[in-house]
Amino acid sequence: MLAELVKTTTSDGVRLDGALHLPTAELTSQVESRALPEAVVCLHGVGSNFYGGTMFEELAPRFLEAGVAVLRVNTRGHDGFYIAHTTGGPIRQGAAYEKVDQCRYDINAWLTFLTGRGYQRIGLLGHSLGAVKSVYSQALEAHPAVSHIVAMSPPRLSYRCFQHDLNSARFFEAVKTAEQHVEAGQPGALIQVRFPFPLLITAAGYLDKYGPDERYNIIEYVNRLPCPALFTYGQLEVEMGSTAFAGVPDAVRERLSQPGSAVEVISQADHNYTNQRPALADVLLRWLDGFSATNR
Repeated sequence: MLAELVKTTTSDGVRLDGALHLPTAELTSQVESRALPEAVVCLHGVGSNFYGGTMFEELAPRFLEAGVAVLRVNTRGHDGFYIAHTTGGPIRQGAAYEKVDQCRYDINAWLTFLTGRGYQRIGLLGHSLGAVKSVYSQALEAHPAVSHIVAMSPPRLSYRCFQHDLNSARFFEAVKTAEQHVEAGQPGALIQVRFPFPLLITAAGYLDKYGPDERYNIIEYVNRLPCPALFTYGQLEVEMGSTAFAGVPDAVRERLSQPGSAVEVISQADHNYTNQRPALADVLLRWLDGFSATNR
């Protein structure tokens, strides 16, 4: 699958890289008649990147066959740790150092890149934390070119819920460690946590993402979305008992406000949709194809 390696710079000066896959001209002509997005931006989860993850690699051909361009991108939270190129010089970045709120700069930069290439109707396609970012960014700072949001397995980042998780002891341990570093004047200290999974992250970053302010609890943003959204979850991740996913499909469904929005639970799928990605692609494209030009 051929791709053009591309780059952009965010409004706060961070360089980001990606890969743009283009459908054939014949397939592109189908998009307008079927009212599909002209392009989708693929947003990776925690510590992943545009070139290493297999999910978007498998989904991309299905979108290209439908005539939709695919832009697989890095956000500043890609990989665990790296040295980022910025207009102010090199800085430490990656999942260990990002703040989720900064996704607004990253996503806007990629949307500006695509609109500069002539795309006027763009979908956001995010997985895991990338799905959280797609919802959060558009609820707070909607971009006029975004016509659809597809949020695949966005976790509920809720301090209140995590207190009742089966692994809440690990959560309390991580919060205590983070708070101790912040109180000691070391917000940038890296800590190794075990909740919600093993992760190296700054003390301030952990509290920002998982702390009592609940800044990124997607349930609070669903009814603020400016365009139709599809939320998907794997049956297995919903049933496994984690408070990040248990009951979330129903909670999201109750708050959907945009016409055409939906929630789908993919049978026998885990968080990464292992062995169920063809079924996932069917659901995504069927939902997108269900819109007529009058729905825009």
